[in-house]
Amino acid sequence: MSGPISLRDFEESAATVLPAGVNDWVAGGAEDEQTVAGNRAAFSRRVIRGRVLADVSARNQTVTLLGTRLAHPIVIAPTALHQIAHPDGELATARGAAASGALYAVSTAASARLEDVAAAAPGAPRWFQLYHAGTQARSESLLRRAVAAGYSAIVLTVDVPILGRRERDLRNRFVLPEGVRMANVDEGGVAADERDSARSWANPIADTALRWDDLGWIRAAAGGLPLLVKGVVRADDAERAVAAGCAGIWVSNHGGRQQDGAIASLDALPEIADVVGDRAAIVVDGGVRRGTDVLKAIALGANAVALGRPIFWGLAVGGALGVQQVIETLRRELDAAMALAGCSRIVDIDRSLVR
Repeated sequence: MSGPISLRDFEESAATVLPAGVNDWVAGGAEDEQTVAGNRAAFSRRVIRGRVLADVSARNQTVTLLGTRLAHPIVIAPTALHQIAHPDGELATARGAAASGALYAVSTAASARLEDVAAAAPGAPRWFQLYHAGTQARSESLLRRAVAAGYSAIVLTVDVPILGRRERDLRNRFVLPEGVRMANVDEGGVAADERDSARSWANPIADTALRWDDLGWIRAAAGGLPLLVKGVVRADDAERAVAAGCAGIWVSNHGGRQQDGAIASLDALPEIADVVGDRAAIVVDGGVRRGTDVLKAIALGANAVALGRPIFWGLAVGGALGVQQVIETLRRELDAAMALAGCSRIVDIDRSLVR
């Protein structure tokens, strides 16, 4: 085979490149990893009921997400420490995202400064994901930096009061490779020794203090940028977030890395979509591996889907080009899925297509 032709191929190739402990860090989830498997199983349980004799001679994947027109509905999820997979880290991810037309949500826990990530792909669509940095002043500083660097929305992650028990990392006594650190968290002033145990690297991103009332000052510090909350799996929480002024709901169980036994993101999506309606944008992540998965998620109410682990695979295999190829592989599969389901546009994908 000349090169990867599916995301599974990228996964298998990455496993031959990454050190075993790093590969486990990327692949692993909490405890028995039931939720990791559940995210994939949720897609397998759904089947597509395609329309026939529709005009699909031309297909268009464009969407508008919080005012930004995008070439397709595939978003790069905020994930930590991309330098663990490639020396260029998030800078390569930004370039690959831009080349493939993907919106990139950059993590607080990135191994590159958020300003440097923005500069790596000027003009490309990007959001900034916020982990509450321990104090209001530190988080406000991060938000001001994101506004100044041209990020167009803020994604607040709300499902990490503590770090999930990731047993692969504990068994491996995983520590960050030399030279890899959370560049933005360090600058925010959070003191942490990131190498003294298998869990301490993530101490700066876990916070038990975040509450609903904090959405007010976070929105204010965001300078008018739209705010999404990430980590929502309940309709009542989604309703509360929208009522508090949030512009988007990111349906996510953190890729199965937080609470094992949690509901699959795709299973949580329909009731959240029913409650939210068109009052807020909906993004979903967790287990997306095929173009048919993208179609199913959109049919069940998502406006966009997000990729986490596959971006690491692309980075490991080919840096910026690998990231671009991961996105383009999924885009080609989505194009085929739309044609075979009788959909020429994203808006043609509705709930009647999936059972």
